[in-house]
Amino acid sequence: QVQLVESGGGLVQAGGSLRLSCAASGRTLSVYSMGWFRQTPGKERQLVASIARSGTNTDYTDSVKGRFTVSRDNAENTVFLQMNSLKPEDTAVYYCAAAPSLSAWRPAAEYEFRYWGQGTQVTVSS
Repeated sequence: QVQLVESGGGLVQAGGSLRLSCAASGRTLSVYSMGWFRQTPGKERQLVASIARSGTNTDYTDSVKGRFTVSRDNAENTVFLQMNSLKPEDTAVYYCAAAPSLSAWRPAAEYEFRYWGQGTQVTVSS
């Protein structure tokens, strides 16, 4: 079973940038499609971005397309989320997640994720 630890959250002004990292241990990340979710109080966790095992293909929710970029370094067992042009509505706890996947090319769907990190808070001030 893989263990995931997020870092890089914090407080930033609207229009600013943050880069989240997710370090994995216990198992190689290369067997997982990876994703970033976010959650605000009273709302369900939402899949923001996902990336296939190979790193070739990615998928994003509409509200972050063109602003967020997910990437991975399988050799370093790390996944990243670069967040640019941040908006106050991006404020949330961000979670890294892993989905066991047989496909090297398809980013996992929301229901496929099985393992989660503890989350990191991102706060965007207006």
